[in-house]
Amino acid sequence: MNDLIKSTIEGVWSGRTDHLENRTSFRYHQIVELGQIDTYVSNDETCAIIGFECEEGVRRNKGQLGAAKAPKALRSELAKLPWKFSAEKRLVDMGTIECIGNELENAQHQLGYVVTKILHKNMTPIILGGGHETAYGHYQGVRNYIGKQAKLGIINIDAHFDIRPYDEQPSSGTMFRQILEQDENSSYFVLGIQRYGNTQELFDKADELGVTYIYEEDMHLGKMESVNEKIDEFIKTHDYIMLTLCTDVLNAAYAPGVSASSPFGLDPIIVRSIIRTVTSKEKVLSFDISEVNPLLDENNRTVKLGAYLTNEAITSFLGGKLNDTSS
Repeated sequence: MNDLIKSTIEGVWSGRTDHLENRTSFRYHQIVELGQIDTYVSNDETCAIIGFECEEGVRRNKGQLGAAKAPKALRSELAKLPWKFSAEKRLVDMGTIECIGNELENAQHQLGYVVTKILHKNMTPIILGGGHETAYGHYQGVRNYIGKQAKLGIINIDAHFDIRPYDEQPSSGTMFRQILEQDENSSYFVLGIQRYGNTQELFDKADELGVTYIYEEDMHLGKMESVNEKIDEFIKTHDYIMLTLCTDVLNAAYAPGVSASSPFGLDPIIVRSIIRTVTSKEKVLSFDISEVNPLLDENNRTVKLGAYLTNEAITSFLGGKLNDTSS
């Protein structure tokens, strides 16, 4: 399986260097390690990046293509950001899973294999998608790690339910229905649902499947205390949590480079607050970001925002102390 992971080219991780020895001046590109999943020796204060170059699910869902370009683009923006930790906190890049042709299911299986291996090494998976079909491979890896009986809570920051029928074939719009119908020990919570981004049939199916959700209009600074309480309640009822972010949840003014942009999407400050809240919890194992589309972006705005939000997750997982005034 290891030969299916493309190693990351060192040049992707590059940027300004203010000092060669003073760690307080370091940026991501100066501390990231390039590792191989079977040989890397980790500690429990390590985040492990894995890319997922796949948009076959988006193609099947009749979306706009380009998300497969995101893992490399996100790495390039992450590389420029300051690194705020001591040497005990580590970041390793394990490479990228590539979807060959239309072999979506095989690519998701490969991603799941790598996520499981990362978790078994006591590292935190940080997955750079890809279309939102990334979430199914992410889920497979987490479920394989925790076992069939553990209660898994899936928190999705998204404008859409992604619970369409998969009778003909899975896509980037079917993953969570696949999970809920095939795994009785998984539950699903979506933050940022658009009233007019989902058909009534999908709302009915969400209710039938027991999905917990919050509308985007109920997620602004004045209501975040209530939102955080609901997040806490959901987390308390599960043994483990995985977090997935679909960037089409963001307001199109901030994130034009996505497959399905949202004029009434969330403010980045709200999304940042949710990421910080969720990833600060001990039960949360992993994070993925999906649907960044560099081909549709304007002046790299969405890619940069995606990198900043990923940085929030990494910082929180590693125990960074951030002053969050958004709730």
